[in-house]
Amino acid sequence: MTGWIDAHHHLWDLEAVNYPWLMARGVERFFGDPTPIQRNYLLREFRSEAAPCGVGASIHIQVGAKNGLDEARWVQAVADTNPDWPMAQVVFCDLTSADLPARLDTFQALPTVRGVRQIVGRAPGEDAQTGTNSLLDDPRFLDGLKEAGRRDLSFDLQLIPELIGKTTRILAQASNTRVALCHAGSPHDRTRAGLKSWAQRLRALSDLPHVSCKLSGLGMFDHNWTPDSIRPIVEICLEQFGPERVMFGSNFPVDKLYGNYASLVQAYRDLVPAEAQSAVFRETAAHFYDLEVP
Repeated sequence: MTGWIDAHHHLWDLEAVNYPWLMARGVERFFGDPTPIQRNYLLREFRSEAAPCGVGASIHIQVGAKNGLDEARWVQAVADTNPDWPMAQVVFCDLTSADLPARLDTFQALPTVRGVRQIVGRAPGEDAQTGTNSLLDDPRFLDGLKEAGRRDLSFDLQLIPELIGKTTRILAQASNTRVALCHAGSPHDRTRAGLKSWAQRLRALSDLPHVSCKLSGLGMFDHNWTPDSIRPIVEICLEQFGPERVMFGSNFPVDKLYGNYASLVQAYRDLVPAEAQSAVFRETAAHFYDLEVP
């Protein structure tokens, strides 16, 4: 199968855009040691890994630049100079900003922009330090979600299972905003009990028809992952959301720390039933992000 869409990956040029977390040497992150990826990761390298696996288009997701607009403009320039690689992008914008409409106007002047991501939760320890969970208590966050939806912008949701219940109650009030759940909701506890708890919590999100799910980033909490170790996550996501609301994402180059692209694709190819693959690897993302792929 060819013409797949990678619905979740990153690029960065450390000379063009300031990424504080990529500049901070020797700092452990929730997904492990970032040292091997604290270097430029450009479209040429990403394509060299993805294209041989049948991927022919992608969605770039913001990745912690100091200035989200600088990153978005750089990604737009990459897309403009590589018209043979269809690429849309999800940008960072603080949905609680007092001048949110003006900020979104600026982002939407870029043709590749399809949505916004503002991380709610990464991992328990890191979230306790950054205070990102406080977004859920800020009424401006819900207002911002609604404003994004009015503009036909989607929202990429990154959180941890412990926050799903609270977040679901907020998202239910923004039913006109399409939501993509990143990394299957970050099930960080991979014990049998941990996965059972995650699956039970996930049901609330999957019951919202405007929420879709990404099979992405599963290596961040399982550095020695195998197809069998991620099988329960894949199966639960497909069962709860259905293939028409599930999409594949590599989370490269972050997940490159724990496996190569070909092995990742092969694992998903083996785990996703044949009748669901056209949706999971192409159609869901193409529709969600309004991306035309030859």
